Amino acid sequence: MKVEDRIREIVERVANSEGMELVDVEYKGHGHASVVRIFLDKPGGVTHADCQLISRQVGAIIDVEDLIPTRYVLEVSSPGLDRKLLKESDYQRFSGKMVNLLLKVPRHGQKRYQGKLLGLEGSQVLLEMQGGETIHIKLSEVERTNLVVEF
Repeated sequence: MKVEDRIREIVERVANSEGMELVDVEYKGHGHASVVRIFLDKPGGVTHADCQLISRQVGAIIDVEDLIPTRYVLEVSSPGLDRKLLKESDYQRFSGKMVNLLLKVPRHGQKRYQGKLLGLEGSQVLLEMQGGETIHIKLSEVERTNLVVEF
């Protein structure tokens, strides 16, 4: 099992036990030092104390299991206001929000779209464009989707 997959399993279990949701794990091994980034969420948002709690628990398990043989930096945070939508459930959860969507391959000469997320219909993302037109984009064609920070 890859290190990132094992870390994901550990964080998922620890986060769930503390009432949080694992959004994403990033692991970058760089020679003599590695970086592990953990992104968490929960209703009402993640606090600094939540991040400390998860960091302590996950760090202890990583050390005991000796998953990363070199020095490493463990970063734990919320996904931020412009969070990535990674799971199908994210597309339903953030329905009604403005998003930036990047396609893997241009469609009609366009790769970037911004609009109001209307959710998922089967395996298609529904996006309401500025003029009110609704477009359907296959989830498999999406490279990345991020929430737009609105003030």
